[in-house]
Amino acid sequence: QVQVVESGGGLLQPGGSLRLSCEASVFTLDSSPIGWFSRAPGKGREAVACIGASSTSTTYAASVKGRFTISKDNAKKSVSLQMNSLKPEDTAVYYCAPFCTVLAGTGYTSWGQGTQVTVSS
Repeated sequence: QVQVVESGGGLLQPGGSLRLSCEASVFTLDSSPIGWFSRAPGKGREAVACIGASSTSTTYAASVKGRFTISKDNAKKSVSLQMNSLKPEDTAVYYCAPFCTVLAGTGYTSWGQGTQVTVSS
């Protein structure tokens, strides 16, 4: 069973930065892509960013492209999401999982607790 732990969320003003961290087993990081997903109040889960198993490919949602950067550190067994120029609409609980799209996660039950990001003035 894949286990992930998200951390790094917080409350900050628009324009601020945060770095989220997703800890997972080395096996998972070596063999699976890792995606970050957001779930805003009243909305469904959305894909935010993804990094391939070999770290050579990354994808981003249009809404975060140019502001967010996903990266992997196998030594630390973690995948980070650097979030810059945060906007109120980025407010959500952020989760990571071993796939890149919501569709690929159909039936997935090992979601972590997530980490809350709140952007407000």
